[in-house]
Amino acid sequence: MTQTSPTALLDMQSIDKRFPGVLALEGARLTVNRGEVHALIGQNGAGKSTLIKILTGAYRRDGGTVHFEGREVDFGSTAAAQKAGIATIYQEVNLVGMRSVAENVLLGREPKRFGLIDWKALNARATELLIKLGVHIDVREPLSGFSTAIQQMVALARALSVRSSLVVMDEPTSSLDEREVGMLFDTIRTLKAEGASIVFVSHRLDELYAVCDRVTIMRDGKTVLERDLKVLSKLELVSTMIGREPGEVRLGQTGFSGQHTARGGEVLLEAEGLQHGVRLQDASLSVRPGEIVGLAGLLGSGRTETARAIFGVDSLEGGVVRLEGKTLNLRDPRDAIKAGIGLCSEDRKVEGIVPYLSVRENLTLALLPRLAQSGVIDEKRQLELVEKFIERLGIKTAGPEQPIRELSGGNQQKVLLARWLAMNPKLLILDEPTRGIDVGAKAEIQRLIDELAGEGLGVLMISSELEEMTEGADRVIVMRDGRSVTTLEGADITADALIAAMAGGELGSLPSSTQGGATHAAN
Repeated sequence: MTQTSPTALLDMQSIDKRFPGVLALEGARLTVNRGEVHALIGQNGAGKSTLIKILTGAYRRDGGTVHFEGREVDFGSTAAAQKAGIATIYQEVNLVGMRSVAENVLLGREPKRFGLIDWKALNARATELLIKLGVHIDVREPLSGFSTAIQQMVALARALSVRSSLVVMDEPTSSLDEREVGMLFDTIRTLKAEGASIVFVSHRLDELYAVCDRVTIMRDGKTVLERDLKVLSKLELVSTMIGREPGEVRLGQTGFSGQHTARGGEVLLEAEGLQHGVRLQDASLSVRPGEIVGLAGLLGSGRTETARAIFGVDSLEGGVVRLEGKTLNLRDPRDAIKAGIGLCSEDRKVEGIVPYLSVRENLTLALLPRLAQSGVIDEKRQLELVEKFIERLGIKTAGPEQPIRELSGGNQQKVLLARWLAMNPKLLILDEPTRGIDVGAKAEIQRLIDELAGEGLGVLMISSELEEMTEGADRVIVMRDGRSVTTLEGADITADALIAAMAGGELGSLPSSTQGGATHAAN
């Protein structure tokens, strides 16, 4: 176990956290020294957010110890953590839109005069804090009238106003442009020079290397690596974070056959130069009928944003989407569905299933307008379709009326696949189609995707698993920082090439130290 450094400001050891049916953290640790910028990274579900919430008093831990400024602590609330000197800036800005900028900066700590708020002092102090961040605005205006980027800077100014010894920044640059990121980094360096410490959560590798001193990598609820960033290459960092060393990826690990081929030379989907906010800068890809195209990249690389843009969830600020040569005007998902595009989202529990509805109701949710006559659902036709897909996809259920929440994760995913197959789509977008599914069900889903492509369906598959990319995809587009940066095809789709592309390095520069993940972990 890592020994606590005498210079440590924060020392979290052997942290456990359980939720019903889920072990979110197991023996996790995080040590942050005084006056350092410490990166905390990991893929989705690695446990970063849970660890931060335990630190800041939003969750209570089930095991382990937390020492802050030399004493053991157990914060019962976020207010207690803030009072002790820990400020947190979350990715989603948590401020009061109808209050003024100044009120948000100093909410709960407003200067008083004769028992009343001193508005002149309030506005002056807020203006002073924002000017330090390079933001020149009228702090008397309601916060809701400003951009997300400005709101993010207001959240930072609020954290700075507390004069905290530890500032936790959870994806602070997600809504900032290049100039604003530069100002934020200048502020971070100033805080460090003044003796404060920063926990910096980000998936943008260049940002980590630009501003951070050390890194803690988490995976599956555990801390797997603690290291100085200056001695850790990007390739080594990425391979450790995704948990798949090149030498560990073997053929035959999935349900994909690898034998499907695109039908003809015609392009089904063509997306060029897609842009939306700062998270999607320049994404381009194409899919042919009968082809599985993989979309790879680290979390935050722009994969899901690309899928959302193609499906009409996020309006395009630049670029074009064509289906069968026709330019689509995607105002919302209804336009995409009408054109023949389906999307199985990454979080099936939040954006996919309706838990208290039945299998029948969930499966035919998108199809209801086609099943209705004069506003009345044709229940006989609906039930026939449901029974057809239950049999075709092998959905294990007590019957069409069973609540979908009672099904296993794999069977819930099959119902979602059936929902879109019932629409007879031309293109199916699958965002992490096997995440959170047991091994047996995962292979079934993969075989089903394989069969659908074999029948001529175009598939765009987002996956964090190297095996799914290397065995399932005919082509892979690798994304980084909101841009499509590399295309791999056929035999060139290897674990080595994928890791190198995601890290932004050359394939030949893959270090020998990436062989054997156990050597990475701190003792």
